[in-house]
Amino acid sequence: MNGYFFLTIAIVCEIFSTSMLKASVGFSKLMPSFAFIVGMGASFYALSKALTIIPLSTAYAIWSGIGTVLTALVAILIWKESINTYSCIGIALITIGVVLLNLKGPAH
Repeated sequence: MNGYFFLTIAIVCEIFSTSMLKASVGFSKLMPSFAFIVGMGASFYALSKALTIIPLSTAYAIWSGIGTVLTALVAILIWKESINTYSCIGIALITIGVVLLNLKGPAH
C-alpha cells in the first residue's frame, strides 16, 4: 500500500486523539481518555507503516506539521479557542515548512 495512505491515516488519528485529549478534561472522563489512547496507538501504528516507504524526515515533518495546523483549526472551529495574528503567522510558517521539505525530493 502507498505510504502516503498510511501517513494520512496517522494524521487523522492524531487529530482525533488530540481532540479526545481535550475532551478527557485531564483524563477525568473515561470514554474520551480511552479514545485518546486508542487513537494515538492507531496513529503511531499507521505512522510506523508509512515509515517503511517514506523517509523519516519527510514523514515526520508532514505528520507533525499538518497535524499541528489541522489541530489548531479544530481547536478554533470545534473548541472555540481564540486565534490571533501570531497564531496565523505560525500556522502559515508551519505549512510553508512542510511544503519546502517536500520539494527537496526523495532522500538517497
